[in-house]
Amino acid sequence: MREVEVNRFVSAPPAAVERLLSPERLIEAEGSFTVREVSTDGDATLVAAGRAGVELLFRFERIDDGLVYEQLEGPLAALTTRVTYAPEDEGTRLTARSTVAVRGPGVLDRLAAWKRRGELRRALAEVAASA
Repeated sequence: MREVEVNRFVSAPPAAVERLLSPERLIEAEGSFTVREVSTDGDATLVAAGRAGVELLFRFERIDDGLVYEQLEGPLAALTTRVTYAPEDEGTRLTARSTVAVRGPGVLDRLAAWKRRGELRRALAEVAASA
């Protein structure tokens, strides 16, 4: 299992950034999968996503300063992500942290972490560009 972290400054207030953090937007902004369906399960949001024969199901929960989500179904052994925001100077600091593990040899976790870092960078760049 590997952990990756990416952060980015956004020159918009936290309230504006918070409005941009939706489950659908984050999955699409990561750039690897297309959102297929969104539903609710109590306080959680379920997002089904996929591409070319790979289907995933994510469970999102709002927290005071962002979102936490995990892969419930999909190709990885584990994937949990926390995207948070905090005021900084005249804007907002966005931080995304993921823990990822693959099914198979542990050496593949490094490759999965590298790919995940790229997805998180794309997602935060998209939020920043939209703010």
